[in-house]
Amino acid sequence: MIDFEFHQATDLDHAFSLLADYGDDARLMSGGTALVLQMKQRFSQPGHVIGLTRIPGLDGIEETEDGSIRIGGLCTQRQVENHPLVTERIPLVAGAYRHVATPRIRNMATVGGGLAHGDPNQDPPPSLIALGASVVLSSANGGQRIVPAEELFVDYFETDVRPGEIITGLVVPPAPDGAGTSYLKFLPRTADDYATVSVAAVVTPDASGNCGDVRIVLGSVGLTPIRAAAAEDALRGQPLTDEAIREAAATVQDAVDPLDDHRGSAEYKREMAEVFTRRAVRQAAGQVS
Repeated sequence: MIDFEFHQATDLDHAFSLLADYGDDARLMSGGTALVLQMKQRFSQPGHVIGLTRIPGLDGIEETEDGSIRIGGLCTQRQVENHPLVTERIPLVAGAYRHVATPRIRNMATVGGGLAHGDPNQDPPPSLIALGASVVLSSANGGQRIVPAEELFVDYFETDVRPGEIITGLVVPPAPDGAGTSYLKFLPRTADDYATVSVAAVVTPDASGNCGDVRIVLGSVGLTPIRAAAAEDALRGQPLTDEAIREAAATVQDAVDPLDDHRGSAEYKREMAEVFTRRAVRQAAGQVS
């Protein structure tokens, strides 16, 4: 690994000052599970690493006035999966974080670090996007920008985090009343591996029991998480029958753009995207009330 200088930020102002001092030659680190690996593989070679773990006030989880759950950017992923507010109010998110790697990794990896990493194969983003979560980006002098999670991921390992910004929080609304939710991933090897394909679905019934609204988001099958808009449009207003779900899921193959890799060919991943979309929507539809 290359030589670098480590700086421990003591508060947000200190972190922003360090970012201003070292500019493009600096990288932020919280849990370090992604950055250290990138540095070992020489994908990232910063001269300065700014540690964030001692910044106070960014590791809490609380309910907001509108009923959403606010998660601090320095919360560990293990903390999120086990916190009562998350498991009770947004269980889809708790389940998604529970799928990440191993408990050893989740005890170190943070919410903000994972999102900033921009990896399209991660478990949490599809569920966060399906629930309409937003990311809180803070900058110097008290500046703050709220970005929908759906718009955070802009390209392969690239996000909308701008120079001088730090992810300080995540705000996740619970699923609508009566909605069913599901997160499924297809694993080619071990339980802690990245998925060949993953799907999050939130299905909300209307007054007649048909599909009033639906959000379907796929991971690991494109350069970013992918919202399956055509499948959603095909389901809205329809009875939640196997035939309707099957027809909607069939549109997913045209929406995804997977890469060939050791987890499967692009063609295979397209087929699995359809299969797991069908399964995820069926599971979510089975929970509606």
